[in-house]
Amino acid sequence: MLGDDEDVFDSVTWESPSAPYDVDNTARRPSGPGFKQSTAGADDSHDPHDPKWEGYLITTVKDPLKELAETKDAYVSYLVLAKTNLPIFSTPNPSARRRFQDFVFLRDHLVKDFPACVVPALPDKHRLEYLTGDRFSPEFMERRRLDLHRFLERISRHPTLQRSTLVRAFFESTEWHVHMHQHLAHPPGPEPAPGIIDNISDTLLNAFARVRKPDERFLDMREGVDKFEDGLVLCERLWNRVRGRTNDGNPESGEDLTADYHDLAVAVQGLGFLESGITDPLNHFSNTLLEFSALMRHKTQTSTDPFLVHLHSLLTYSHANRAVLKLRDQKQLDFEELSDYLSGVTLERDRLSAVISGHAGSTGLGLSAYLKDKVDAIRGADDDRSRVEKMRKLDIKIKELQDAVTTAHETSDAFSDETLREQTVFQYTKESEMKEMLGNLADGEIEFYQSAMEEWDRIIPIIQRIRVDV
Repeated sequence: MLGDDEDVFDSVTWESPSAPYDVDNTARRPSGPGFKQSTAGADDSHDPHDPKWEGYLITTVKDPLKELAETKDAYVSYLVLAKTNLPIFSTPNPSARRRFQDFVFLRDHLVKDFPACVVPALPDKHRLEYLTGDRFSPEFMERRRLDLHRFLERISRHPTLQRSTLVRAFFESTEWHVHMHQHLAHPPGPEPAPGIIDNISDTLLNAFARVRKPDERFLDMREGVDKFEDGLVLCERLWNRVRGRTNDGNPESGEDLTADYHDLAVAVQGLGFLESGITDPLNHFSNTLLEFSALMRHKTQTSTDPFLVHLHSLLTYSHANRAVLKLRDQKQLDFEELSDYLSGVTLERDRLSAVISGHAGSTGLGLSAYLKDKVDAIRGADDDRSRVEKMRKLDIKIKELQDAVTTAHETSDAFSDETLREQTVFQYTKESEMKEMLGNLADGEIEFYQSAMEEWDRIIPIIQRIRVDV
């Protein structure tokens, strides 16, 4: 078990600044790594929109292994490890071996079970390596391992997802396939019965409708997501250009700097054969150029490429966050459209009531209602008996709609509250990953330039010893 003072996420903490003390007015000691665990009801001033963690879950994906290597059913399994103090787990150090399909099952069902949560995306299975038959190469398996590690990290930092029974089984179950079948047969939540919303035509609730009374809080969030994604896209485009010009793997393109340094080294070495008096120094200079070219290639593989992969992964994670914001808008739109539908049905019921009572002209429903009455008269549907029957059906529909509107309103409010908490969790995770991603890039650049300086420092005395006779 990890110690109390271990800070896994360094200076990026998970604590809420609004609740730094316990009820006895003493500073609350961190009981998990990197953040202070929330205690329900410990502080009445706690913001209800702040997420509440009940403990920590630290996950690792390692040791990719090719299973059934000599058969057509070969696949790669990964060792998943965790350290936790969450009460839902039966052991503080669960572990299991899982394949990529198991990660897919976990992700798909977390999305279904927790629609209001930002569930991170998985790396795309349909990659070029699968088309070229290179999915078992060490390089690809390592990239896949890093992607899966980051996926589980994001889930483990989520206060709701980390306590999911499916996540617990993913790490602990020795009969995972049995658990998957049980989960399919008995999902944690009841299947929603078709309601009145499902019976309304697509012309009423359509994907192109807009919320008429938008919440300023969510407008600001959407604007923030837009700016964040625009920044990531621009950064990804610029660094792809830098990578292409540094080491695009195609010397004929004229933009491969590592190849240019290699060619320069060969030219200097050829020059050394012609200049017999300085052959040795020129060979040393040529070797330095070759080392510098190798350092640039090494930086690309160990620093630039992982940075670009993490950058793209963060972009897909932001897309998942955007989808939750869009779903929240849809919940509000359901409520608004149902309210309008209820108003229309109520007006129609009032119109019929006015016609039956002989006050049709005083209803104030306008030309459309008058024309409808005339059409009904032509069709022979203007007798009071049919109107009473229509009113009875409309009353039933109004009751259904009133219940549906109440449910939609409660759902919209609850979804809005959950979305506010999700944005806080996403912000924590985003800050932590940005710190890790940029820190790793900076470390890679520092290592490259330090090694390059050492190489050039070694060649300077050799060059200075060359005697020039005037």
